[in-house]
Amino acid sequence: MRLRSIGDTVLATPSLIALKRFLPDAQVDILLEDWVAPVLDGFDAVDNVVTVGRTGSSRLAAARKLRRTGYDVVFNLHGGTTGTFFAYASGAAHRIGYSHYQYKFLYNHVLSSSADYWSRPVTHSAEQQLALLGFAGVPVEEGIKSRLVVTERAMSTLEEKFSAKAEKALNEIGKFALLHPAAAFDSKQWPIANFARTAEYLAAKGVKTIAVASRNETDLLDRLREESAASIAGFNDLALPEITALASRACLFVGNDSGIAHIAAAVGTPTVVIFGSSNVDHWRPWTDAPNEIVRDIIPCQPCAGYECKEFGDARCIRNVSVRAVTAAVERVTLKTKERQEVIPAAL
Repeated sequence: MRLRSIGDTVLATPSLIALKRFLPDAQVDILLEDWVAPVLDGFDAVDNVVTVGRTGSSRLAAARKLRRTGYDVVFNLHGGTTGTFFAYASGAAHRIGYSHYQYKFLYNHVLSSSADYWSRPVTHSAEQQLALLGFAGVPVEEGIKSRLVVTERAMSTLEEKFSAKAEKALNEIGKFALLHPAAAFDSKQWPIANFARTAEYLAAKGVKTIAVASRNETDLLDRLREESAASIAGFNDLALPEITALASRACLFVGNDSGIAHIAAAVGTPTVVIFGSSNVDHWRPWTDAPNEIVRDIIPCQPCAGYECKEFGDARCIRNVSVRAVTAAVERVTLKTKERQEVIPAAL
Protein backbone atom coordinates (compact mmCIF):
# COMPACT_ATOMS: atom_id res chain seq x y z
CA MET A 1 0.00 0.00 0.00
CA ARG A 2 1.34 3.39 -1.00
CA LEU A 3 -1.26 6.10 -0.80
CA ARG A 4 -0.51 9.79 -1.48
CA SER A 5 1.21 11.43 -4.43
CA ILE A 6 3.10 10.95 -7.69
CA GLY A 7 6.57 11.04 -6.15
CA ASP A 8 5.54 8.62 -3.40
CA THR A 9 4.34 6.17 -6.04
CA VAL A 10 7.48 6.45 -8.17
CA LEU A 11 9.65 5.87 -5.12
CA ALA A 12 7.70 2.71 -4.31
CA THR A 13 8.92 1.06 -7.52
CA PRO A 14 12.24 -0.18 -6.02
CA SER A 15 10.24 -2.08 -3.40
CA LEU A 16 8.00 -3.63 -6.06
CA ILE A 17 11.07 -4.60 -8.10
CA ALA A 18 12.74 -6.21 -5.07
CA LEU A 19 9.61 -8.14 -4.11
CA LYS A 20 8.97 -9.44 -7.63
CA ARG A 21 12.60 -10.52 -8.01
CA PHE A 22 12.38 -12.49 -4.78
CA LEU A 23 8.92 -13.99 -5.45
CA PRO A 24 8.47 -14.02 -9.24
CA ASP A 25 5.48 -16.36 -9.08
CA ALA A 26 3.65 -14.52 -6.30
CA GLN A 27 0.80 -12.12 -7.00
CA VAL A 28 2.14 -8.67 -6.19
CA ASP A 29 -0.51 -5.94 -6.08
CA ILE A 30 -0.36 -2.33 -4.96
CA LEU A 31 -3.06 -0.05 -3.59
CA LEU A 32 -2.86 3.50 -4.96
CA GLU A 33 -5.11 6.53 -5.02
CA ASP A 34 -7.05 6.51 -8.28
CA TRP A 35 -5.71 9.80 -9.65
CA VAL A 36 -2.07 8.69 -9.39
CA ALA A 37 -2.49 5.05 -10.43
CA PRO A 38 -1.75 5.69 -14.16
CA VAL A 39 1.89 6.37 -13.20
CA LEU A 40 2.33 2.59 -13.04
CA ASP A 41 0.73 1.84 -16.42
CA GLY A 42 2.67 -1.03 -17.98
CA PHE A 43 4.91 -1.49 -14.94
CA ASP A 44 6.13 -5.08 -15.06
CA ALA A 45 6.93 -5.64 -11.38
CA VAL A 46 3.32 -5.49 -10.25
CA ASP A 47 0.42 -7.73 -11.23
CA ASN A 48 -2.52 -5.51 -10.32
CA VAL A 49 -2.99 -1.89 -9.35
CA VAL A 50 -5.90 -1.58 -6.94
CA THR A 51 -7.29 1.94 -6.81
CA VAL A 52 -9.21 3.92 -4.24
CA GLY A 53 -10.87 7.32 -4.44
CA ARG A 54 -11.32 9.86 -1.69
CA THR A 55 -15.00 9.28 -0.92
CA GLY A 56 -16.21 7.09 1.90
CA SER A 57 -18.02 4.77 -0.50
CA SER A 58 -14.88 4.32 -2.62
CA ARG A 59 -12.81 3.47 0.43
CA LEU A 60 -15.37 0.97 1.64
CA ALA A 61 -15.47 -0.69 -1.80
CA ALA A 62 -11.67 -0.89 -1.88
CA ALA A 63 -11.56 -2.40 1.59
CA ARG A 64 -14.08 -5.05 0.56
CA LYS A 65 -12.05 -5.86 -2.55
CA LEU A 66 -8.89 -6.29 -0.50
CA ARG A 67 -10.72 -8.58 1.91
CA ARG A 68 -12.16 -10.71 -0.89
CA THR A 69 -8.76 -11.12 -2.54
CA GLY A 70 -7.33 -12.74 0.56
CA TYR A 71 -3.79 -11.40 0.70
CA ASP A 72 -1.21 -13.25 2.78
CA VAL A 73 1.07 -10.26 3.44
CA VAL A 74 0.44 -6.53 3.41
CA PHE A 75 3.16 -3.88 3.54
CA ASN A 76 1.99 -0.36 4.33
CA LEU A 77 4.68 1.76 2.70
CA HIS A 78 3.05 4.95 3.97
CA GLY A 79 2.02 5.37 7.56
CA GLY A 80 -1.20 7.35 7.24
CA THR A 81 -4.28 6.29 9.14
CA THR A 82 -6.14 5.46 5.90
CA GLY A 83 -3.40 3.04 4.91
CA THR A 84 -3.53 1.47 8.36
CA PHE A 85 -7.28 1.03 8.00
CA PHE A 86 -6.80 -0.76 4.69
CA ALA A 87 -4.00 -2.92 6.06
CA TYR A 88 -6.22 -4.15 8.88
CA ALA A 89 -9.33 -4.43 6.70
CA SER A 90 -7.47 -6.65 4.24
CA GLY A 91 -7.48 -9.47 6.78
CA ALA A 92 -3.93 -10.39 5.76
CA ALA A 93 -2.22 -12.79 8.14
CA HIS A 94 0.91 -10.64 8.12
CA ARG A 95 0.51 -6.85 8.35
CA ILE A 96 3.83 -5.01 8.30
CA GLY A 97 4.49 -1.38 9.23
CA TYR A 98 6.64 0.95 11.31
CA SER A 99 6.49 1.52 15.04
CA HIS A 100 5.80 5.23 14.57
CA TYR A 101 2.56 4.56 12.64
CA GLN A 102 -0.58 5.66 14.38
CA TYR A 103 -2.65 2.69 15.58
CA LYS A 104 0.42 0.48 15.29
CA PHE A 105 -1.40 -2.21 17.29
CA LEU A 106 -3.29 -3.04 14.08
CA TYR A 107 -0.03 -4.44 12.66
CA ASN A 108 1.44 -7.72 13.83
CA HIS A 109 4.98 -7.08 12.50
CA VAL A 110 6.52 -3.71 13.36
CA LEU A 111 9.93 -2.31 12.41
CA SER A 112 11.48 0.26 14.73
CA SER A 113 12.93 2.49 11.99
CA SER A 114 14.66 2.43 8.61
CA ALA A 115 17.71 3.92 10.34
CA ASP A 116 17.92 0.80 12.49
CA TYR A 117 17.56 -1.45 9.47
CA TRP A 118 20.23 0.27 7.35
CA SER A 119 22.43 1.07 10.39
CA ARG A 120 22.76 4.76 9.52
CA PRO A 121 20.85 7.84 10.64
CA VAL A 122 19.82 9.25 7.25
CA THR A 123 17.67 7.28 4.81
CA HIS A 124 15.87 8.12 1.60
CA SER A 125 12.13 7.58 1.09
CA ALA A 126 12.85 4.66 -1.24
CA GLU A 127 15.13 3.10 1.39
CA GLN A 128 12.49 3.54 4.08
CA GLN A 129 10.10 1.51 1.98
CA LEU A 130 12.70 -1.11 1.07
CA ALA A 131 13.54 -1.52 4.76
CA LEU A 132 10.04 -2.82 5.49
CA LEU A 133 10.54 -5.56 2.91
CA GLY A 134 14.02 -6.34 4.20
CA PHE A 135 12.61 -6.57 7.73
CA ALA A 136 10.25 -9.29 6.46
CA GLY A 137 13.08 -11.26 4.84
CA VAL A 138 12.97 -9.98 1.26
CA PRO A 139 16.49 -9.42 -0.11
CA VAL A 140 16.84 -5.70 -0.77
CA GLU A 141 19.71 -3.67 -2.12
CA GLU A 142 20.49 -0.02 -1.71
CA GLY A 143 21.23 0.09 -5.43
CA ILE A 144 17.68 -0.65 -6.63
CA LYS A 145 16.56 2.61 -8.23
CA SER A 146 13.17 3.92 -9.28
CA ARG A 147 11.92 2.82 -12.69
CA LEU A 148 8.86 3.47 -14.86
CA VAL A 149 7.69 2.04 -18.16
CA VAL A 150 6.87 4.02 -21.30
CA THR A 151 3.89 2.35 -22.94
CA GLU A 152 3.27 2.33 -26.68
CA ARG A 153 -0.18 3.81 -26.11
CA ALA A 154 1.20 6.72 -24.07
CA MET A 155 3.82 7.48 -26.70
CA SER A 156 1.19 7.33 -29.44
CA THR A 157 -1.26 9.70 -27.73
CA LEU A 158 1.61 12.02 -26.79
CA GLU A 159 2.64 12.19 -30.45
CA GLU A 160 -0.94 13.07 -31.42
CA LYS A 161 -1.19 15.88 -28.86
CA PHE A 162 2.23 17.22 -29.74
CA SER A 163 1.54 17.24 -33.47
CA ALA A 164 -1.79 18.99 -32.93
CA LYS A 165 -0.22 21.77 -30.86
CA ALA A 166 3.23 22.16 -32.41
CA GLU A 167 2.16 21.26 -35.97
CA LYS A 168 5.16 18.95 -36.22
CA ALA A 169 6.07 15.50 -34.97
CA LEU A 170 7.90 15.15 -31.66
CA ASN A 171 10.85 13.49 -33.37
CA GLU A 172 11.21 16.55 -35.60
CA ILE A 173 11.71 19.02 -32.76
CA GLY A 174 15.28 17.94 -32.11
CA LYS A 175 17.05 18.24 -28.77
CA PHE A 176 14.75 19.50 -26.02
CA ALA A 177 14.67 19.98 -22.26
CA LEU A 178 11.58 19.33 -20.16
CA LEU A 179 10.74 22.08 -17.66
CA HIS A 180 8.28 21.69 -14.81
CA PRO A 181 7.77 25.12 -13.19
CA ALA A 182 5.01 24.07 -10.77
CA ALA A 183 5.18 22.80 -7.19
CA ALA A 184 2.85 21.69 -4.42
CA PHE A 185 3.79 24.55 -2.08
CA ASP A 186 5.05 28.09 -2.41
CA SER A 187 8.18 27.06 -0.49
CA LYS A 188 9.01 24.64 -3.33
CA GLN A 189 8.22 27.06 -6.18
CA TRP A 190 11.21 28.64 -7.90
CA PRO A 191 10.18 31.99 -9.44
CA ILE A 192 8.74 31.77 -12.96
CA ALA A 193 11.07 34.55 -14.12
CA ASN A 194 14.00 32.31 -13.25
CA PHE A 195 12.59 29.47 -15.30
CA ALA A 196 12.19 31.95 -18.17
CA ARG A 197 15.89 32.87 -17.93
CA THR A 198 16.78 29.17 -17.83
CA ALA A 199 14.81 28.54 -21.02
CA GLU A 200 16.72 31.40 -22.67
CA TYR A 201 20.01 29.88 -21.54
CA LEU A 202 19.01 26.52 -23.00
CA ALA A 203 17.94 28.14 -26.27
CA ALA A 204 21.35 29.79 -26.56
CA LYS A 205 22.85 26.30 -26.25
CA GLY A 206 20.64 25.00 -29.06
CA VAL A 207 18.23 23.16 -26.74
CA LYS A 208 14.50 23.77 -27.13
CA THR A 209 12.14 23.87 -24.15
CA ILE A 210 8.91 22.02 -23.50
CA ALA A 211 7.11 22.86 -20.25
CA VAL A 212 4.39 20.87 -18.51
CA ALA A 213 1.91 21.61 -15.75
CA SER A 214 -1.62 20.58 -14.79
CA ARG A 215 -4.76 22.33 -16.03
CA ASN A 216 -5.12 24.31 -12.81
CA GLU A 217 -1.52 25.51 -13.23
CA THR A 218 -2.06 26.89 -16.74
CA ASP A 219 -1.30 30.42 -15.55
CA LEU A 220 2.26 29.33 -14.74
CA LEU A 221 2.78 28.15 -18.30
CA ASP A 222 1.27 31.37 -19.67
CA ARG A 223 3.54 33.52 -17.51
CA LEU A 224 6.56 31.42 -18.45
CA ARG A 225 5.96 31.94 -22.16
CA GLU A 226 5.25 35.65 -21.66
CA GLU A 227 8.41 36.27 -19.64
CA SER A 228 10.84 34.29 -21.78
CA ALA A 229 12.40 35.44 -25.02
CA ALA A 230 12.86 31.78 -25.90
CA SER A 231 10.12 29.85 -27.67
CA ILE A 232 8.47 27.44 -25.23
CA ALA A 233 5.89 24.75 -26.01
CA GLY A 234 3.58 24.36 -23.03
CA PHE A 235 1.27 21.44 -22.25
CA ASN A 236 -1.38 21.38 -19.53
CA ASP A 237 -3.35 18.40 -20.82
CA LEU A 238 -0.93 15.49 -20.64
CA ALA A 239 -1.90 12.36 -18.73
CA LEU A 240 0.70 10.97 -16.35
CA PRO A 241 1.78 8.18 -18.74
CA GLU A 242 2.20 10.81 -21.48
CA ILE A 243 4.40 12.91 -19.21
CA THR A 244 6.47 9.78 -18.58
CA ALA A 245 6.79 9.26 -22.33
CA LEU A 246 7.73 12.91 -22.90
CA ALA A 247 10.33 12.83 -20.12
CA SER A 248 11.91 9.73 -21.66
CA ARG A 249 12.53 11.67 -24.89
CA ALA A 250 14.02 14.76 -23.22
CA CYS A 251 17.76 15.27 -23.05
CA LEU A 252 17.35 17.08 -19.72
CA PHE A 253 14.81 17.80 -16.99
CA VAL A 254 14.85 21.04 -15.00
CA GLY A 255 12.22 21.66 -12.35
CA ASN A 256 11.17 22.03 -8.76
CA ASP A 257 11.20 19.13 -6.32
CA SER A 258 8.00 17.37 -7.43
CA GLY A 259 6.50 14.13 -8.61
CA ILE A 260 7.30 15.07 -12.20
CA ALA A 261 10.98 15.30 -11.28
CA HIS A 262 10.79 11.75 -9.92
CA ILE A 263 9.10 10.58 -13.13
CA ALA A 264 11.95 12.05 -15.19
CA ALA A 265 14.54 10.39 -12.97
CA ALA A 266 12.73 7.05 -13.19
CA VAL A 267 13.02 6.95 -16.99
CA GLY A 268 16.74 7.77 -16.84
CA THR A 269 16.56 11.39 -17.94
CA PRO A 270 19.40 13.61 -16.63
CA THR A 271 17.84 15.91 -14.05
CA VAL A 272 18.44 19.21 -12.32
CA VAL A 273 16.08 19.59 -9.36
CA ILE A 274 15.67 22.84 -7.44
CA PHE A 275 14.99 22.36 -3.74
CA GLY A 276 13.48 24.77 -1.24
CA SER A 277 11.88 23.58 1.99
CA SER A 278 12.04 19.84 1.21
CA ASN A 279 14.37 17.34 2.83
CA VAL A 280 17.03 16.63 0.19
CA ASP A 281 18.19 13.44 1.91
CA HIS A 282 14.67 12.09 1.80
CA TRP A 283 13.44 13.33 -1.59
CA ARG A 284 16.42 13.64 -3.95
CA PRO A 285 16.12 11.82 -7.30
CA TRP A 286 16.52 8.08 -6.80
CA THR A 287 18.33 7.26 -10.01
CA ASP A 288 21.61 6.24 -11.55
CA ALA A 289 21.17 8.83 -14.31
CA PRO A 290 23.23 12.04 -14.05
CA ASN A 291 21.52 14.45 -11.67
CA GLU A 292 22.18 17.60 -9.66
CA ILE A 293 20.43 19.17 -6.68
CA VAL A 294 20.40 22.97 -6.47
CA ARG A 295 19.51 24.72 -3.23
CA ASP A 296 20.44 27.59 -0.97
CA ILE A 297 21.21 26.17 2.45
CA ILE A 298 19.69 28.05 5.39
CA PRO A 299 19.37 26.92 9.03
CA CYS A 300 15.59 26.33 9.03
CA GLN A 301 15.71 23.70 6.29
CA PRO A 302 14.03 21.30 5.94
CA CYS A 303 10.50 22.14 7.03
CA ALA A 304 6.96 20.98 6.29
CA GLY A 305 6.72 23.68 3.65
CA TYR A 306 3.08 24.69 4.07
CA GLU A 307 4.18 28.21 4.99
CA CYS A 308 7.42 29.99 5.79
CA LYS A 309 7.31 30.61 9.53
CA GLU A 310 10.86 31.97 9.64
CA PHE A 311 10.82 34.77 7.05
CA GLY A 312 7.26 35.07 5.80
CA ASP A 313 8.39 34.22 2.29
CA ALA A 314 10.36 31.15 1.29
CA ARG A 315 13.93 32.44 1.02
CA CYS A 316 15.20 28.88 0.71
CA ILE A 317 13.81 28.68 -2.83
CA ARG A 318 13.82 32.39 -3.71
CA ASN A 319 17.56 32.67 -3.03
CA VAL A 320 18.49 30.01 -5.58
CA SER A 321 20.07 31.89 -8.47
CA VAL A 322 19.66 31.28 -12.18
CA ARG A 323 23.43 30.97 -12.42
CA ALA A 324 23.42 28.14 -9.85
CA VAL A 325 20.87 26.26 -11.93
CA THR A 326 22.61 26.80 -15.27
CA ALA A 327 25.91 25.73 -13.70
CA ALA A 328 24.18 22.53 -12.56
CA VAL A 329 22.89 22.04 -16.11
CA GLU A 330 26.46 22.33 -17.37
CA ARG A 331 27.66 19.73 -14.86
CA VAL A 332 24.85 17.32 -15.71
CA THR A 333 25.50 17.79 -19.42
CA LEU A 334 29.16 16.94 -18.88
CA LYS A 335 28.28 13.88 -16.78
CA THR A 336 25.85 12.72 -19.46
CA LYS A 337 28.44 13.11 -22.19
CA GLU A 338 31.03 11.19 -20.19
CA ARG A 339 28.50 8.44 -19.46
CA GLN A 340 27.56 8.10 -23.12
CA GLU A 341 31.22 7.76 -24.04
CA VAL A 342 31.64 4.94 -21.52
CA ILE A 343 28.37 3.05 -22.06
CA PRO A 344 26.87 4.29 -25.34
CA ALA A 345 24.84 1.14 -25.93
CA ALA A 346 22.85 1.64 -22.74
CA LEU A 347 21.54 5.07 -23.74
